[in-house]
Amino acid sequence: MGRFPWIMVLLLCLVSCIPAWAGPSEPIRIASIFPETGPAARTAGASREGVRVAVDQINSSGGVLGRPLELVFFDNRSTPIGSKKAAEQAAAMGAAGIIGASWSDHSLAVAGVAQEAKIPMITNISTNPSVTEVGDFIFRACYIDPFQGRVMARFTYQDLGLRRVAVLKDLGSVYSLGLTQEFSRHFQSLGGIITAEEGYKQNQEGYDQRLLDLQKTNPQAVFVPGHNESGIFAGWNHRIGWDVLFLGGDGWTSEAFFNLGGKDLKKAYFCTHWSPEVDTPVSRAFVRARPQAVLTAEYVLAYDAARLMADAIGRAGNTEGPRIRDALAATHDFIGVTGPIRFDERRNPIKDAVIIEIVNGQSHYLKTITP
Repeated sequence: MGRFPWIMVLLLCLVSCIPAWAGPSEPIRIASIFPETGPAARTAGASREGVRVAVDQINSSGGVLGRPLELVFFDNRSTPIGSKKAAEQAAAMGAAGIIGASWSDHSLAVAGVAQEAKIPMITNISTNPSVTEVGDFIFRACYIDPFQGRVMARFTYQDLGLRRVAVLKDLGSVYSLGLTQEFSRHFQSLGGIITAEEGYKQNQEGYDQRLLDLQKTNPQAVFVPGHNESGIFAGWNHRIGWDVLFLGGDGWTSEAFFNLGGKDLKKAYFCTHWSPEVDTPVSRAFVRARPQAVLTAEYVLAYDAARLMADAIGRAGNTEGPRIRDALAATHDFIGVTGPIRFDERRNPIKDAVIIEIVNGQSHYLKTITP
């Protein structure tokens, strides 16, 4: 039987006293906060799917720290209040990290809760600078509005050689107003002229009249930094027979934009975060592995955000919020599908922008612009 039976008894007692949750296989919970209902849900499915695909891939490779990731989805109901409640639920369940949200005002609501609870958060697609300014636990996988505003201004002035541009801005959108401000300021600093700025509110009449008013100022292009409704302007532009060059930001990437009128654009350019045509080894491999998937920038940014969170947890060595936060902040050239990622002092990634050209309603990759 052995000389030290008491040792075996002691070991058995110790093992029986260890709670089930303390085992190495206990899942690490990650919260995914995106809208499943309401107006923002039309495009957020790509974000949810990108996070899910990344977590499934991580788990199939052994998880993190020898433990599987458990992805818990929360519906923020397309509102800031719903976003705050979702974040509070994520904190209450002990989430090690939060991925989301999509719209910047939703992410701001999540960020307030995450910062107070010391839970690292990464938004994949919220580009408003104020999101990460909430606190040092808040990160993003996408570049910010001022950067893409400057990119489009420089591209318009230097690459397209244009000198006169008009602007159509959504008065109810922080995103649209922020892009307008940065584009106009930088374009004029280069020597360009903003011929006019017209404001609008979504779901109101008079889109055609706003275009007719801008036409009188004789611009060479119109900058329309909106979301899906920008496609309505594109359709009206075609109907009134103007067909002026349109310029936009990353809000143009959805299928809804093209269905609402973007397909009528004869020529246009917009800035975004990624394209399936980007020619890097990681991006090519990602696209080849998913021949049936509808791959968008939002999808891929969510995928990168989830893998970035998992990478930080692995480097932190445990699931303590401050340790994961420090690991995220120390990220240096994480190789994502959207390109290498490292963070500046405000936890915004330093990364490339992609210019997409639309010709007769069909979009294709044009070039990459490095900061």
